[in-house]
Amino acid sequence: MIYFDNGATTPLYPEVVESMKQVLGNYYGNPSSLHHLGVQADKLLEQSRELAAKFLGVNPGEVIFTSGATESNNTAIKGVAFQYGKRGKHIITSAIEHSAVYDTCIQLRDHFGYELTILPVDKDGMVRIEDLKNAVREDTILVSIMYINNEVGSIQPIAEIGKVLRDYPKILFHVDAVQAFGKIPVEPSKVGVDLLSLSAHKFHGPKGIGLLYVRKGIKLLPLMAGGGQEGNYRSGTENLAGIVGMVKAMRITLEKLNHQSNELSQARKVLWNGLQQLEGCYLNTPEQGSPHILNFSLPGLKSEVVLHALEDEGIYVSTKSACSSKSGLPSRVLSAMGLDDERAKSSIRVSLSYLNTLDEARQFNETITKLVPQIKKMLNVK
Repeated sequence: MIYFDNGATTPLYPEVVESMKQVLGNYYGNPSSLHHLGVQADKLLEQSRELAAKFLGVNPGEVIFTSGATESNNTAIKGVAFQYGKRGKHIITSAIEHSAVYDTCIQLRDHFGYELTILPVDKDGMVRIEDLKNAVREDTILVSIMYINNEVGSIQPIAEIGKVLRDYPKILFHVDAVQAFGKIPVEPSKVGVDLLSLSAHKFHGPKGIGLLYVRKGIKLLPLMAGGGQEGNYRSGTENLAGIVGMVKAMRITLEKLNHQSNELSQARKVLWNGLQQLEGCYLNTPEQGSPHILNFSLPGLKSEVVLHALEDEGIYVSTKSACSSKSGLPSRVLSAMGLDDERAKSSIRVSLSYLNTLDEARQFNETITKLVPQIKKMLNVK
């Protein structure tokens, strides 16, 4: 089996499984309890927070544990909107955001009276700095732009955006860094980011756990009221085993970023070169994009047909974001990049991790080079 759908989710590192087993078996106390078991659990919780903060280059008090990126994104965007709504009701985002950001902004616009500017992107899926500058208004309170696009792998100019927004201290900057962590350096305090979202299952941690970086001094109206856990930002008993598993995955992934990033880039390059030679194939990914995502189209062939043909050969890929792959609509991201419906509907995403190999990339090229002519002949597609 070749698993090339790491943009959707990743298998757990074995070390993460073992860490979680230890916590589930031995640290079952509630971190909020005052007795020994609770104190023991709370100590492990805070040790994990310190490590997570260290890996992001921030302070422990700026790390809030959540159930994943969707909650982190909602907490950041709605938290800012409802906390600072008297300051202004204008939000800026981009046309290629993940639905956890995009739909949240649309909800604020349609149901809560906020005004929304959706920045376009160029043919490579990149936000233009001039468009951002032109969109900023007196009543702008939030800019939310993702670090790496989850469908095509375009790396947004986050540091440049952060530099622009330094001139607007009343505008907060949120970044969905779900696809970025472990693929490129992610250090929010160094690039002017005020809020940043992560999800563990994108870097070989468990599902159902994530975090939100909230720069010191920022206030958010919490989505959930309750026991006041996580500094009152996220009430609810913490998922200690998930938190420990995520932090373990962060450590391992950063080690691989430091020592195996070239191997990941090489595997992508092998795929890129192979797909460039495939007749009728169009690459939708910028050549200088993320080292782990490739998106291509085979106009005339439905992406689901190609996906299942590859699956029959033991190769797993996806059509677009896993969260929207069942909608049947053309990819919103590819449409925003100016691609027609035929190309958007026939797109395939290949997403790698450090567990993939060069041999797997070569095998993928051989397999798809064999399959595409067979599928075209079967469907009578020229």
